[in-house]
Amino acid sequence: MDITFERKINYYETDRMGVVHHSNYIRFLEEARCFYFDELKMPYSDFESNNVLIPVLGVNCSYKQHVTFDDVLLIKVFIKNYNGVRFSVGYDVRDKKTGNTVIIAETKHCFTDKNLKPINLKKVLPKYSNMFQDINNIIE
Repeated sequence: MDITFERKINYYETDRMGVVHHSNYIRFLEEARCFYFDELKMPYSDFESNNVLIPVLGVNCSYKQHVTFDDVLLIKVFIKNYNGVRFSVGYDVRDKKTGNTVIIAETKHCFTDKNLKPINLKKVLPKYSNMFQDINNIIE
C-alpha cells in the first residue's frame, strides 16, 4: 500500500545555487514516513507510548533532478519489506509540476525498546505487526 505526501519547498531549504540542499531530502523522507504511518492509523506516538522506538538503520538516496523554492514534491511512500524486527520503506519523489523523478530513496529501520535493544513487533504490538504483515502480503 502506498500513500502520497505533498511537500512545498521553503526558501530556507535551498542553498546558494537556489536549489534544495541534498541534506534536506532526508528530512522530507522522515516527514513523509510519519505522514504515512498516521494515514495507516499507526502513528509514531502510539509506538513510543508502548515503549517501542523505530530507529533509522540506513538511508539510500539517488538524486535524479533538482528542485527549487516554491516547487512542490509528491512523495510516494511504501513498505518494501517487513519481518517483525526490521522493515524498509521506499520513496518515489517527484516534482508535482513536471512529474519528473527528483529522488528515489529507501530507509531501513528496526524496532527497539527504550534501551535500543531489538524487539519483535509481533510479540510487543501484535495489532501493528498484523497491519505491517497485511501490507507486506500485498507487495509480495
